[in-house]
Amino acid sequence: MLSIGEFSKICQVTVKTLRHYDRIGLLKPVYVDDMTGYRYYSRGQMEKMLLIQRLKRYGFSLEEISSILHCTEKGALLSKMLQQKDRLKQQKQDMELAISELTAHMQSYERTGDLMDYQRGYKIDLKEAPERNVIACRQKMGVDEFGKYYSTLYERVPKERVTPNGVTGAVYYDKEFDRENSDIELIVGIREREKADRVMKAGLCAMTVHKGPYSSLSEAYGALVDWIAENGYEWNGVPYEIYTKTQFDSLAPQDWETEVYFPVRKK
Repeated sequence: MLSIGEFSKICQVTVKTLRHYDRIGLLKPVYVDDMTGYRYYSRGQMEKMLLIQRLKRYGFSLEEISSILHCTEKGALLSKMLQQKDRLKQQKQDMELAISELTAHMQSYERTGDLMDYQRGYKIDLKEAPERNVIACRQKMGVDEFGKYYSTLYERVPKERVTPNGVTGAVYYDKEFDRENSDIELIVGIREREKADRVMKAGLCAMTVHKGPYSSLSEAYGALVDWIAENGYEWNGVPYEIYTKTQFDSLAPQDWETEVYFPVRKK
């Protein structure tokens, strides 16, 4: 047997961590001295400890690691690892995007000396938004679930014999935003008015175009809210987005374009 200190040194994990793993049942020592409370580990446990460390490097939580260690079904294990691989790829993409945004922000600040210059770059227009015939899906959802619910909408297209007109968007009904669970309506524009779930009314809107990833859309919203307040208007409905350039156009996130609309009226 190996003392906790020896096991810690060989596996390059702290004694504090080993004690924590013991408490949560992730890796318990093979023997604990009743008199001294010293923990001892077997050489055979090194393999399990090294696997735990590898799974941590993959980004699995301790709870997920415990589940993996107790899973004996090969297909289920592969599925868990594939899902984690997809999460890591998304995190990598998000990190690369953040680096790109940071670089552009630094260049803007060096040029203008204004740390908030990017926020002042939005051009706000008053626009009479047209009526839109749409099929729609409204429910509580997270923004990461858009793809799933858009798939449901597009599955209806051939079944209901409707013709998409290229408009896709999202309407936000909640007063507060919750990324994981908000009252959102996804829309797909169609030509056939009589087959639409609803017709979005025409009306006066403050509108701007956001260029870049969806993660920074809040900047467009902030610019619109400021413009509305400073120009004597008030909200006259819920905001919505129309996606004009997306990943489906084979564009990188920094080249995506989203039109953001706030229905307004003069105070």
